[in-house]
Amino acid sequence: MVKLKSLVTGLVIGLLLGLWGGVNIGKGQPLYANPFTSKSVPDTVRDAGKELLRESGEALEKGGEALKEKAGADQ
Repeated sequence: MVKLKSLVTGLVIGLLLGLWGGVNIGKGQPLYANPFTSKSVPDTVRDAGKELLRESGEALEKGGEALKEKAGADQ
């Protein structure tokens, strides 16, 4: 009976810790963060702006490289 009780207790604790970590991973947060907090709107907008700026910079670099290749081929 003691083994069954410890097994059930271990399963419940493992389930809770796994759920905690799984929710945080799904939200893109560190494992130790509180899974019940939500990201604030300014943080979400800031992250989206950073991503947009990075992607636009990459697109400009690719366009510049294509122009250099085209200019080199025309000479």
